[in-house]
Amino acid sequence: MHKAIYFLFIGFVLSLTSCRKDFDTVPSTGNLEFSKQTVYLDTIFSDIGSSTYMLKVYNRSNKDISIPSVSLAKADSKYRIMVDGMTGVDADNNGQGDGKLFTNVELLAKDSLFIFIETTVNIAEANPTDFLYTDEILFQSVNGTQKVNLVTLIQDAVFLYPEKYADGTKESLLLGLDEEGNQVRVTGFELNESDPIHGNEFIFTNDKPYVIYGFAGIPSGKTLSIEAGARVHFHANSGIVVQNGGTLNVSGNISPDFSNPLENEVVFEGDRLEPGFSEIPGQWFGIWMQQGSNSNIDHLTLKNATLGFFADQASLTIQNSQVYNNSNFGILGRNANITGKNVVVNLAGEACLASIAGGSYDFRHCTFNNNWGTPGQVSVQMSNFEKDQQGNIVTLADLQQANFYNSIIFGSNNIELYLDKNDTKAFNIDFKNCLVKFRDAGTGIEDDPLYDFLRTPSAAANQNIINENPQFQSANSNKLAIAPDSPAAGKGSSLYIIPQDILGTTRSSPPDLGAYQSAPFPN
Repeated sequence: MHKAIYFLFIGFVLSLTSCRKDFDTVPSTGNLEFSKQTVYLDTIFSDIGSSTYMLKVYNRSNKDISIPSVSLAKADSKYRIMVDGMTGVDADNNGQGDGKLFTNVELLAKDSLFIFIETTVNIAEANPTDFLYTDEILFQSVNGTQKVNLVTLIQDAVFLYPEKYADGTKESLLLGLDEEGNQVRVTGFELNESDPIHGNEFIFTNDKPYVIYGFAGIPSGKTLSIEAGARVHFHANSGIVVQNGGTLNVSGNISPDFSNPLENEVVFEGDRLEPGFSEIPGQWFGIWMQQGSNSNIDHLTLKNATLGFFADQASLTIQNSQVYNNSNFGILGRNANITGKNVVVNLAGEACLASIAGGSYDFRHCTFNNNWGTPGQVSVQMSNFEKDQQGNIVTLADLQQANFYNSIIFGSNNIELYLDKNDTKAFNIDFKNCLVKFRDAGTGIEDDPLYDFLRTPSAAANQNIINENPQFQSANSNKLAIAPDSPAAGKGSSLYIIPQDILGTTRSSPPDLGAYQSAPFPN
């Protein structure tokens, strides 16, 4: 009996909410209110679709109204709108609304509706003096028309992408062979020094940004040179492959105007320019350095990739550079040869710096910090072997050297330095004058002699500082500078000093630890 009454009640409520599909309305008198009078769609690249932006429209009156039409002012507008889930009049008879015109839009009293806005526009259609593309949303009423402005800044760029063949497939790069001897390929293309559209693709200038789709390959015997101030943007699942015998040279420089510290830096990041994407990791793949390749990096900011640098039996020299917000690794070396000076690596899903299968590593005045916030994350990890997905060791190689001098290794977990050694191969590590986060109590490595150099009195003998907070300016905002009262200030050794810090500031003697010379934080 109670169940029957319950279902009868539910049916009555549903009938109340569903029976009023048509209601009496009066034409809008033009008293609509809007969440904003101008919708700025932020900066986009020419011919690249924007994010979706929202406008809210309010009916503050006590009457249910009908808006005779909602439309875009330009007949050939490059904007598209959706009004309360509707796509508009089917002007082209293609079975879909065109997002340009909506008629008799009903809006209840004291209610609101949502308008979603997107655009895809070419730089040639923007105002040539300020590169703005504009339009208006028009709301017709019996008393005239209300308007909301739409504004988008269009940025021109050099677009590099794989060729699309007649059969629908795309150009690809050979990465190697799998265990069965089959080719492993990714969608990509090799750069060309006599491209019919771009000319010499082995020189990236700062005249226009570059946008890369797929993987851009640097072939054997070729060098990609990227000049100071260049901006390189990568679409999702894109990156650079430095092939065997190829070279990547990034030649950024110090910016004289510190109000714009990235003016002369080279920047690698994703191709979404909206502010909401500025710190989102994993937007593109990263830089893949294959066996026998070389990269020389100076004054680069690399951000928001999956894997910043993967040096696979390759040589990487990196200085005065920042690598942050990468969803897996900042820098990963596989039996690689990596030298780092004045390098900042911050925030990575697994490790800021990692080495597998041995290699040779030397880092001086570097800052590694990881506040990713997951249990397995560390700042630095080193090993002399590699395992497959089943946990079996597949590669063993000597860790010839892993030198860390005048550096900081810190983060949000108790252990931010992880060492993994196989006794059949060399494991040579040397940490001197470093600040290291290492609280091993309850971690299971309390008796592991591999970490004895971090324990008193060995730590003191090597002038290492254990578990002191370096007091970064704002680690979660990628600001890893330290103040003069930091525990890392003045604790370095002149034996390993790099005369200038990452900003070109002359270091004190004794020097501070990490990539930055200490200074008071700006207000």
